Amino acid sequence: MQKIVIIFLLMFSISLVKAQELNCLVTINYNQVQGSNTQVFKTLERSLSEFVNQKKWTNKEVKPEERIDCAFTIIISSRDANNFEATLQVQSTRPVFSSSYASPILNLKDNDFNFKYNEFDPLIYNKNSFDSNLISMIVFYVNIIIGADADTFKNNGGEVYLKEAQNVMLQAQQSGIGSWQNVVGKQNRFSLIDNFLSPKLAAYRTTIYNYHRNGMDKFATDKNAAKQTIEEAIISLESIYNKTVGNYLIRTFFDAKADEIVNMYSDGPSTRKQNKLKQIVRKLSPNNNSKWKNIK
Repeated sequence: MQKIVIIFLLMFSISLVKAQELNCLVTINYNQVQGSNTQVFKTLERSLSEFVNQKKWTNKEVKPEERIDCAFTIIISSRDANNFEATLQVQSTRPVFSSSYASPILNLKDNDFNFKYNEFDPLIYNKNSFDSNLISMIVFYVNIIIGADADTFKNNGGEVYLKEAQNVMLQAQQSGIGSWQNVVGKQNRFSLIDNFLSPKLAAYRTTIYNYHRNGMDKFATDKNAAKQTIEEAIISLESIYNKTVGNYLIRTFFDAKADEIVNMYSDGPSTRKQNKLKQIVRKLSPNNNSKWKNIK
């Protein structure tokens, strides 16, 4: 009996050492689909959860507490046999050093998610081909999550994962599906990864690093200095604001960060450039003006 317990503990410890990168909550919302067998949605939800959480996405050894907390919420709007129309909400957070706070990194909504799925279809990813829009969508955003997270810990630390997302996009373009294509002014998956990897927008990823590693992670030890670093990072986004049509990265940043920024700057201590900060966020993200008015 004692040997069995030891073997179990050894196997458990090994599984912890080999924990995968994501701690992802996958939810399928099918409330808009009437009179349909709901079991297929439950099967898809379970299969996607296993696919995302159990697959090894990087060559890193990840401890359980280092897994990235994230969520995929798929809202099905219609179904015709094995054809589904849906939207996909992608969210992720990362922990802040010396605190219990989780800082939002991504809050993306993809409105163009159409796919085919037969219940119990195996979910297999082949990086050298496009096999299904379902697989490509999920793998694309898995790599966006991992890449964006890595960028907050090391300057350009997410490069390899963002390039993997780009590879998914390039393979998926062969399908002819519009949301993978380069359409000027269109904020789609092509423009998202193109902006992330664009040399002329490289300052964005440096800003993300400074905001989190040199700002948020030092909040507990020096609040004043941390807030000044964060405001400098936000103000620096103005330099890339007009470099692309309808800058997707700027929107991505504020969709995730607006509430966090307001919470930080709605009370003291005031910082040197807080008035400048308020001017900049109103310019870069006018959709959040109702929130910006709470910055003191």
